[in-house]
Amino acid sequence: MKYNFDGIVPRRETNSYKWDTAHEDDVLPMWVADMDFRTAPAVVEALHKRVEHGIFGYTKVPAAYYEAVINWFSRRHGWQIKKDWIIYTSGVVPALSAIIKALTVPDDRVPVQTPVYNCFFSSIRNNGCDVIAAPLVYRNETYRIDFEGLEERTSDPRVKLMLLCNPYNPAGRVWTRQELMRMGEICCRNNVLVVTDEIHCELVLPGHAYTPFASISKDFLMNSVTCISPSKAFNLAGLQIANIISADETLRMKIDKAINVNEVCDVNPFGVAALIAAYDEGEEWLEKLKHYLSVNYNYLKAYFAEHLPQFPVVVLEGTYLVWIDCKILGKSSKEIVATLLEKERIWVNEGSMYGEASEGFIRVNIACPRQVLIDGLNRLKAYLRTAII
Repeated sequence: MKYNFDGIVPRRETNSYKWDTAHEDDVLPMWVADMDFRTAPAVVEALHKRVEHGIFGYTKVPAAYYEAVINWFSRRHGWQIKKDWIIYTSGVVPALSAIIKALTVPDDRVPVQTPVYNCFFSSIRNNGCDVIAAPLVYRNETYRIDFEGLEERTSDPRVKLMLLCNPYNPAGRVWTRQELMRMGEICCRNNVLVVTDEIHCELVLPGHAYTPFASISKDFLMNSVTCISPSKAFNLAGLQIANIISADETLRMKIDKAINVNEVCDVNPFGVAALIAAYDEGEEWLEKLKHYLSVNYNYLKAYFAEHLPQFPVVVLEGTYLVWIDCKILGKSSKEIVATLLEKERIWVNEGSMYGEASEGFIRVNIACPRQVLIDGLNRLKAYLRTAII
């Protein structure tokens, strides 16, 4: 097998946030959103070559970096990005914080569609703005957009921008082109800038398609800022590399200033080398990874259907983060997660960290070898089957 996703890669005692935060060796971590797979061989080779040089001074980002980003999004997603639109930085979360700092003033309101990635809340509040929840509609094991609610919230004159997650963490939606168009039209009508986190854009399951929000129309391009990174797709989060894409020069200048004020304007040589290798040579590996994740998800669905049918599994269209409805237990997400950790030694994310609408849910990371997934499912079953009211 050219790429072995079944192989177990020991991660304990590697300073892994995911594996070394719990000090006990019997805890199985299925929480933090990184993968238990080695990255693409081309990336490893590029990093070996960079290490062998032996000097790791300040990094000048080369033309090849911009070309890799531009060619990747053109080839895979039909989005024509220009070099001048790209601002590199150390991560998507620092990017979001810098964008909010640049484009809002304290006491502005920022809508987010809940449940949503928990760092959205902190990025907004840390810049003195108010979070405005625009809850999604949960029905038939999936989520839909409440467009009337979104219209109401974006019509508030204190709203200057909204944060969009595309594809959607934690609930696994990959927004359709039609859904994005309707959201974009609402925001354009209300003069609200769309700041979109598209870090999971490559991790889309069969039958679904990722559409870059900014690629839909010229109006959307000029009324949006997009945050991207290879970190989720290629398991590179620790290398601290991401990009902000903005076609509007005035917006871009404000964001660039905030990136410098926040001191996240420098990147390291390993992140640069890894991004170039991933985008130039990692496509085949990525497609094999996506297939493996899809089989993992189907295995989990079948397992729950057979052993835990009382617990709906929300339809996963993208990401490797499965959202599971445990409301039948009548317990808080925090209590469910704590009990799973104590009794079964499995660590998952509590839904409530993604907003009030998420109470009673858990998030499970399935980006792991299948035997690890099976171990985790058996641990979930051991508690969940006995805990039903």
